[in-house]
Amino acid sequence: MASTYRSFKLTPILYFFVLMHCVILMVGGHYTYAEVPLFDNLFGSERNNYDKVGHFFQGFVPALLAREILIRNQVVNGNVWRNVLIVSICLAFSAFYELIEWWVALASGENAEAFLGSQGYVWDTQSDMGHALLGTICSLVLLSRLHDKQIKNVSSQAHGTQSNCTPS
Repeated sequence: MASTYRSFKLTPILYFFVLMHCVILMVGGHYTYAEVPLFDNLFGSERNNYDKVGHFFQGFVPALLAREILIRNQVVNGNVWRNVLIVSICLAFSAFYELIEWWVALASGENAEAFLGSQGYVWDTQSDMGHALLGTICSLVLLSRLHDKQIKNVSSQAHGTQSNCTPS
């Protein structure tokens, strides 16, 4: 992100949520996702659901990033097809991450549980992808208008004029 700051400056909202996602990943890495203290027995749950927060953000933040790139590079015309493509990109990313988790589990054997945070939950992979999908949808529904305004501002600042990179 630092290397593209001058050539392709992103919107403030995207920088903010990338930072939030980094913090979530660092907390999960520090404690392991199954042992984040704040999420122990939260709402009476037997499992620590901090990994679900991470997977939600795994859809939420990439949706903003994909949306910004697609709009600013004018890749797709129209909201419907753009949103379909964004959801597809985010689910593909989530599925790839689940494959990485599987490969790490195969390679590490007994130590996989600490990395995966599945805590014996048989539907962990599907649930993780469901949370990424939910994050993607929430990002698109809740932030599209604000994101559109910021994209307009960033694009016009980059060109020194009114931008033609307006969402359709």
